[in-house]
Amino acid sequence: MVIDENKVVTLHYKLQRDNENGELVEETFGSKPLVFLYGTGQMLPEFEKQLAAKAVGEEVAFGLKSTDAYGEYNPEAVVSVPKAALGIESEADAEKILVVGNTLPLRDQQGRNFTGIVKEVDPQNVTLDLNHPMAGVDLYFSVKVEDVRPATESELEHGHVHGPGGHQH
Repeated sequence: MVIDENKVVTLHYKLQRDNENGELVEETFGSKPLVFLYGTGQMLPEFEKQLAAKAVGEEVAFGLKSTDAYGEYNPEAVVSVPKAALGIESEADAEKILVVGNTLPLRDQQGRNFTGIVKEVDPQNVTLDLNHPMAGVDLYFSVKVEDVRPATESELEHGHVHGPGGHQH
């Protein structure tokens, strides 16, 4: 069976910055594999494109330009917001949470979740970088396909994998 729409894919990967000699970002070899439902928008489209028609046991290595991964770095996505807008209850909590380099979970007015990285803190405001942490970075993947199976009706209905490596209902 090969990877295509509505298949559950189990794979191991190594992700490096820029190219095959770049800094290691993360790796699943030697730990739990990545399990996802192919073709449902869970993964980067270009990542999925590189895996199309691959079979169990196949290995593939490929690069993704930043524009095909998490986009270019956008300096306009670095914003200053009032501390009060972050809903932090006390100054003691603020001192623990509003630390340069911390990633904060945020929610917009439409209820969508996203993150911001604290860049600067002053008495009234916090400067947050809302870019994805990998924005502006070319990515290089080394992948080994471990398993491919048809998705169940329930998985297709819910839009995610159930069972080992997936969502547990």
